[in-house]
Amino acid sequence: MAVITQFVVVRDGVEKMTFASKKEADAYDRMLDVADNLIPFLQQSELELEDSTVEKLAFYLASHKDTLSNLLKGGAPVKAPAKRSKKSESETQQ
Repeated sequence: MAVITQFVVVRDGVEKMTFASKKEADAYDRMLDVADNLIPFLQQSELELEDSTVEKLAFYLASHKDTLSNLLKGGAPVKAPAKRSKKSESETQQ
């Protein structure tokens, strides 16, 4: 019989995510804290956004907080690596 340790992030009695390590669970929990703090900030804006849109935007900003922080400091956006097509992957393997 195997013993599996799992770390579960629970918010308002709802299970949000399960992780294999405490470090990952804590990082996700902190990201949810940031998203929760962003929601009232976004609702105060003059933008007329639906609640679901505000929540999605807050979650997106919180999950990309490092990039956002860099942009707010005047840094250049970090470009995502270009996706390679399956054709180019097979060509490089030959």
